[in-house]
Amino acid sequence: MRCRLSAVCKIFWRVAKMIRANGIIKLTVLVIAFLLAVFLAFQLFEINMDFKLANVISRSVPAGVLSTKPVRHKCGLSKACSAGHFAFKMASGAASVVGPRICLEDKVVMSGVKNNVGRGINIALVNGRTGEVVKTEYFDMWAGDVAPLIKFLNEIEDGTVVMMASFDDSATKLNDEARKLIADLGSSAINNLGFRDNWIFVGGKGIKTKSPFEQHIKNSAETNKFEGWPEVLEMEGCIPQRQD
Repeated sequence: MRCRLSAVCKIFWRVAKMIRANGIIKLTVLVIAFLLAVFLAFQLFEINMDFKLANVISRSVPAGVLSTKPVRHKCGLSKACSAGHFAFKMASGAASVVGPRICLEDKVVMSGVKNNVGRGINIALVNGRTGEVVKTEYFDMWAGDVAPLIKFLNEIEDGTVVMMASFDDSATKLNDEARKLIADLGSSAINNLGFRDNWIFVGGKGIKTKSPFEQHIKNSAETNKFEGWPEVLEMEGCIPQRQD
């Protein structure tokens, strides 16, 4: 009888231990589930708060302040031209390697990429009323003849905007007649333009004053940026549209 009771007792204690073990496991699972629920709740709360805070900030900050992308103007100018003006940007040639570049109203008019520039004086003619490019040409002032340049200048119509840029040498074959015709377009520096000087200029046929759009740098061994050539010149601005 004692033997049977002892066996029953052993079975009872084993069952009790199993129940206790299961209870601990269940309790552990419940605690883990509770902690996980609390963590997720806080995560959702933070996301919601961040979203609401972002909305509040975006509504309180004026439009455009949050955007960091810089505004681009025509031809890459530092500021936009006002109504009734044509935006332009130009550069002289770099030594005898890179040709000049002329941009007007966000369109490249002359450049080495377009394959319409050359040694000497590069010229773009623009309709002063519409901004339309009428003609582009270049004249070799080292090995060429000045006569075609003089003929070209004499045929420019009144009211035409004239844009000029040097490349390599633009002065060796220039004579007094050619220089006077360019001076009549508003140039102040043409009479001093010498061998391998860099020069950029915007003038007009029929202009009654000297043009404000001109840059000139002398070829000098003491100041040249490149061996035998001065540094590249760059100029930008707004050309007034002809109204009459």
